[in-house]
Amino acid sequence: MTKMTYVSVINDVMNGVALTDEHIEKLTSLKASLEKRASGKRGMTATQKENVGVKAQIADFLADGTIRSATEVGTAVGITNQKASALLKQMVEAGSVEKFTEKRKTFFRGL
Repeated sequence: MTKMTYVSVINDVMNGVALTDEHIEKLTSLKASLEKRASGKRGMTATQKENVGVKAQIADFLADGTIRSATEVGTAVGITNQKASALLKQMVEAGSVEKFTEKRKTFFRGL
């Protein structure tokens, strides 16, 4: 017998196959997983926890009110330009950093 997956169980249910104890166990497990995901009670990932500290470093760097590019921020904090841009975007959305665009260049300032 092949390993029963969530997909195979769902296919069996949709095709009207009589459910076995193994089907019920797999469906119960899937339901619990979906309920946990929907509840919002998941903790932060390791990367998200790390980013909290990096965002604090960025906030400290921008605290003097000087307008800086994502490259300057990344270099000062020791992260890549891509990560700096992503974290700055999150900080703008959270309202802790202000974004300015001049021609094709984007700059940031702490609030």
